Amino acid sequence: MCGRGSLPRQGHSDLALPHNSSERISTERNCHMLIQKKLKELLHYNKETGVFTRRKWVNGTGQKKGDVVGSYKSGGYLQCKISGKLYMMHRLAFLYVEGYFPEHCVDHLNGVCDDNRWCNLRHATISCNMQNKAIGKNNKTGFVGVSVNSASGKFSAEIKDIRIGVFETPESAALARCEYEKSLDGWNCNDRGVNFKKLRSMGYDI
Repeated sequence: MCGRGSLPRQGHSDLALPHNSSERISTERNCHMLIQKKLKELLHYNKETGVFTRRKWVNGTGQKKGDVVGSYKSGGYLQCKISGKLYMMHRLAFLYVEGYFPEHCVDHLNGVCDDNRWCNLRHATISCNMQNKAIGKNNKTGFVGVSVNSASGKFSAEIKDIRIGVFETPESAALARCEYEKSLDGWNCNDRGVNFKKLRSMGYDI
């Protein structure tokens, strides 16, 4: 887990959105397309590096065309201000590429909060985002959510306060945890998270 962005949804305070859900979604997307157009006029996003740069010189600010955009906030995330409002850079990347702000979180797959390369970002629910966290410094198994019982030598798999089971090997515990993770969200959950990557590198088909 890297954390949840806090980008405000634009246009809601200024527009009376229709009550019909399909019309509402269409209107929201159109609002975001307008913002995307403005964003592309002001900034350029490099999908390979994750870096935003200015397209124009900003009069009276010392900001030049080609300058890198973004400053750090607490938690290690990058943010910038557009028209007086702060935006999280990883959510702006979604707006720039897809044309809308994600409904849920934008997750950094490798857990590095300022790595805004497009290949490192995904739209994820809050619970899914919470599962994609780094291995703790005191972890002795090499897998997130897997611990070893020093007395029995067996391995427990857990998610938050949910105990999934006890297993003979850390790999079997991690596999069980992965299957449980997928059942929580179903769509686009943690199939590229830490445990999934490690198990696949070891030859497991998951």
